[in-house]
Amino acid sequence: MAKKKVAAVIKIQIPAGQATPAPPVGTALGPHGIAIMDFCKEYNAATESQRGTVVPVEITVFEDRTFSFILKTPPTPVLLRQAAGLEKAANNPGREEVGSVTEAQVTEIATTKLPDLNTIDLESAKQQVRGTARSMGIKVV
Repeated sequence: MAKKKVAAVIKIQIPAGQATPAPPVGTALGPHGIAIMDFCKEYNAATESQRGTVVPVEITVFEDRTFSFILKTPPTPVLLRQAAGLEKAANNPGREEVGSVTEAQVTEIATTKLPDLNTIDLESAKQQVRGTARSMGIKVV
């Protein structure tokens, strides 16, 4: 079997189990001629267990208008907001704190994010999570 030629790689963030042909999915995939409903059905089936979080997806579009996709881990800010029980981050991070997370929660988030981060060291991953928390106005205790 010959290798298919890649026409495009598309990265979008969609709520798990809630992909619809409406924007952002339709506007991202439409110009490439992909069957949008097929993607939505496959994505929703694959992310049904993660409902309530945002799951980034990397879609590879081939020249024959077929596609494959890779699910990524949820963004760090989404995981931090869930851990702290917040609706949104601080308006003025550095000047105000809107919540806190424990060191154990930081370790759990770093472990979850490790496959998608640019490090293989857990301590470095924890530092990245702490930095994101600091920039959101969330204190690590």
